[in-house]
Amino acid sequence: MRLKKKSPDFILFLTVLMLLSIGIVMVFSASQYVTIINYQNAFYFFERQMLWALIGVVAMIFTMNFDYFKMKRWIGPIVALGLILLLLVLIPGIGKEVNGSRRWINLVFISFAPAELVKLCLITFVAFGLSKRPNIVQDFRRGMFPYLMLMVVAAGLILMQPDLGTAVTLCGTIMVMFLAAGARMAHLYGLGALGLVAVGLAIYFEPYRMKRFLAFLDPAADPQGAGYHIIQSLYALGSGGLFGLGLGQSKQKFLYLPENHTDFIFAIIGEELGFIGASLVILLFIMLAWRGFKIAITSPDPFASLLATGITCGIVLQAIINMGVVTGSMPVTGVPLPFISYGGTSLLFTLMGVGILLNISKYTTPR
Repeated sequence: MRLKKKSPDFILFLTVLMLLSIGIVMVFSASQYVTIINYQNAFYFFERQMLWALIGVVAMIFTMNFDYFKMKRWIGPIVALGLILLLLVLIPGIGKEVNGSRRWINLVFISFAPAELVKLCLITFVAFGLSKRPNIVQDFRRGMFPYLMLMVVAAGLILMQPDLGTAVTLCGTIMVMFLAAGARMAHLYGLGALGLVAVGLAIYFEPYRMKRFLAFLDPAADPQGAGYHIIQSLYALGSGGLFGLGLGQSKQKFLYLPENHTDFIFAIIGEELGFIGASLVILLFIMLAWRGFKIAITSPDPFASLLATGITCGIVLQAIINMGVVTGSMPVTGVPLPFISYGGTSLLFTLMGVGILLNISKYTTPR
């Protein structure tokens, strides 16, 4: 039985609003020049991000007040729908192709990325399944294998888009949920080794990924090709110094740094707001991780605890991968920075996940 309802976690709520506010401002600053050239409207991406932010906040408030226990009855059909959408996005004419990737389905007025829906639904599905029989996770065949197969199917479909970064984020999140549920370390070590081999093979057998990996090792070897993103990103971060060039004063956004309002927006933050501004963003994600995992630990309900773990890990792991790419610590892969990068579907489902976290926080025990 759940405890008496109390107020949601205010620190988490404030942290998310701060990240969202920074994101809206930086999307406008980073995209201003590109939108003037392409759309003759400096506010083109800003207006759309503002609209998605408002929709996302409404969705967050809804999931914060909707009884998360009732999600159990719908989660199976929603996961199935998500997998079907992942198949549909691969079909020419249905899936929208951008820069060689087919990750979006064209709706009437918007583009929808099914992978974002699948991530949240799969986290909920695994949390529900593992919480029903808490000790079954130590039995690999009955407790882990069914969820691993579902994870592999979802990750495989995402990888076909192709989107290695999102597939790695999803698999890493599920692994952390297995750990939180009490899985045997021997099983997790084995799965971790298999995962590294799978990622290595995905890189080796895809020429553009192999080029990116080699560019990660030595960006200067191909400065106009595979190493271009990393070099321009490091230029942006390096030129920002301690205090930055000032909001709106980025030089790299003038068509030097590609994807500067999406995957590489953290580089623009470093350039315009400096080390202090970039550190603030990192500290906010650390704050989010602290509050999210605290909610998971203090939740007396196993389902809510695993769900909070999965949602928190999914957001934080995606942020780590994005910032790792931007700082040249990881090979380039297309993963947006949560709450900050331009992108409606990602923002919507991330805020919905935060709403569920805030919902769970209303039933936690004080510590």
